[in-house]
Amino acid sequence: MSSSKKPTVTLASQMAGEIVTIGKLKALMGDEYGKFTGVRKQASFLEKELSAMNAALQKLELMDDELDPTVKDWVDHVRDMSYDMENCIDDFVHQFRADDAKAGFIEKITQFIKKFRQRLRIADRMEELKTLALEANDRRERYKIDDWKPASGHVPVDPRLRAVYQEADTLVGIDGPREEVVTRLMDTRKKLKVVSIVGLGGLGKTTLAKQVYDKIDSQFDCKAFFSVSQRPDMSELLNNLQYKLGMNDPVSSHARKVDDIIKELREHLKEKRYLIVVDDVWDESAWNIIKCAFPEEGNGSRVIVTTRVEGVAGAACQNDCEGIYKLKPLNEQNSRMLLLNRIFGSEHDCPFQLEEVVAEILKKCHGLPLAVITIASLLASEERSRKSWESIRDSLGTQLATNPTLEEMKSILNLSYMHLPAHLRACFLYLGMFPEDFEILTGDLVRQWIAEVVSCRVHDMMLDLILSRCDEDNFVSVGYNYNDMARLHCNKYKVRRLSLSSVASRGATYAPTIDICLSQVRSFTLFWTRLPSLLLFKYLHLTSLLLVNYFC
Repeated sequence: MSSSKKPTVTLASQMAGEIVTIGKLKALMGDEYGKFTGVRKQASFLEKELSAMNAALQKLELMDDELDPTVKDWVDHVRDMSYDMENCIDDFVHQFRADDAKAGFIEKITQFIKKFRQRLRIADRMEELKTLALEANDRRERYKIDDWKPASGHVPVDPRLRAVYQEADTLVGIDGPREEVVTRLMDTRKKLKVVSIVGLGGLGKTTLAKQVYDKIDSQFDCKAFFSVSQRPDMSELLNNLQYKLGMNDPVSSHARKVDDIIKELREHLKEKRYLIVVDDVWDESAWNIIKCAFPEEGNGSRVIVTTRVEGVAGAACQNDCEGIYKLKPLNEQNSRMLLLNRIFGSEHDCPFQLEEVVAEILKKCHGLPLAVITIASLLASEERSRKSWESIRDSLGTQLATNPTLEEMKSILNLSYMHLPAHLRACFLYLGMFPEDFEILTGDLVRQWIAEVVSCRVHDMMLDLILSRCDEDNFVSVGYNYNDMARLHCNKYKVRRLSLSSVASRGATYAPTIDICLSQVRSFTLFWTRLPSLLLFKYLHLTSLLLVNYFC
């Protein structure tokens, strides 16, 4: 009687079977498998190319805001392509992850066949992206992108110029700050004293400094008011100071070294009681050079420094708290007075039907004098009807980006953005995720970047700038309800970071047409509305759900 005994399958024979079977599959697949095995080399190429692209983008982004159209087109194209490369590399890492070591022979073969077509598609996509990257590099060399420099022929009018020549009787809320700074500045000490005025762009630092300067300049033998700005040419800057002090013609002395000019300035000032305003200092290194020109001879000389940077203010005053004056926004009463005086000539002439909308507009200004003045100019040019002014109120974000009347305010606010290093620009733009006037808890914000405060709010005008930059750089896409997502899907660029809120229309219904848009999203923030299926987010790395009412 024969026994029907099942054959024993050893580990060695199973492994041999796998090798033979997979070998047959490779032979059947032929050239396609060769493409598949080279995918790791392609992935390595894409990673290196992605690193080079980011370096090129960072270099161009740190230059002036106005890029040449050819350069801007190349930057936009490369940024979008870098996103595709990052997605492709993520697909590669996901698909080429090791298979389950505990799976049996048949299961491993099944996994291999199942994944092969997906991996082959990734290989094809990598080939395509490599070709696009090489073409982009050819354009970079052909159009000499790396050699591009901002045009030097156009010299914009300094936005501080109007503040320097503004008459005192047209100003609102200036008396208190002016007297405070004068008191700090004009004490009895004979040693050189520096007082810093620090505050946001558009808050009126230059105006305040000029008012203080005009009030006390008669008490000094020698005086000058000059601006520094972001990237000063020190030789030219100090030549200009010499000229304002009546020393020489800066054109004839332009080629001289900085240390020689400083020696001449010190010699000129050492026997004099001088008053100098150093306006708009952006970094300590610039101040450390400028201050060398100011001798400390015990003549009761005074220096006023204006800056947006608290570190610079502290360095200028050697961290003497008495020497740092933090300029505050206008209060509600002064903001209203400034706005209505600019429009009607008197704060008492505002029509009753406009009172409510005026209050709402002033709320958006947050006491920023520049915002109040520029919006007043815009309102003064419009029909004095509630409907017209409500339209201005509702579209201030769009107006900031496109209206010539508000262009000066945008350029001043944008200076602060352009001063940030590249890695902090990304932190700043992340604030575009949050709706207007939303109190941002660091427990939520820390997922994007590290914050030092318990909570914060973004100034409305600054938020308008942030959203404008986010749109231009395809950093954050903002939708106010699901219906609005159709617009984002039709945009030229892929949605990378998405913020969705139904603040204007809570309870908006989910539209299935946005599914394709969501597939590219890596960071998703949701406010007050329904959560779409997370299965739609193929590359999602970060999700923030804030004040969610209900879920799908």
